[in-house]
Amino acid sequence: MAVNVQKNNPLALDTKKNTSAVEKEKEITKTLTFAIGEQVYGIEIPYVIEIISVPKITRVPCSDVPYYIKGIINVRSKVVPVVNMRACFGKEEVEYDEKTCIIIVSLKDVSVGLIVDEVRDVLSVKQKHISKTPELNNVNNNKFIEYILEMDDGIKLILDIKKIIFDENMI
Repeated sequence: MAVNVQKNNPLALDTKKNTSAVEKEKEITKTLTFAIGEQVYGIEIPYVIEIISVPKITRVPCSDVPYYIKGIINVRSKVVPVVNMRACFGKEEVEYDEKTCIIIVSLKDVSVGLIVDEVRDVLSVKQKHISKTPELNNVNNNKFIEYILEMDDGIKLILDIKKIIFDENMI
């Protein structure tokens, strides 16, 4: 009579549980965090090209440009559109200070500058930190949030760079 050792072996079951626990502790990606007002957001590091201080922004004289597009800047001989993330998330505009900066992100050879109030940290993201976004259509700009990180020091909203760069209403 053949007995399935794995099925009847309590150590084998513990190994599966341990593997699951190990998977939750394994780093998935790194995320650059930044503040817009009191809320902390993040962008996965593979999309981040560089962080620069706010240079002179050239306004684009066109009536079709959305209100949150501040204009364009020249970064290493490349014209980059700039998005005011405060406006994008429905926050009132504030005067730039020494902490205000632009995060240059890129996807599929398209670069965009995101004006943020302050860059914070680079975090190691583990599976145990990730929560899905709530399916609330009337949450302000929920469509730009890819997922939520629940960390010991609070919640961080991770942006979906694909939607920010390629949204028909954005750029």
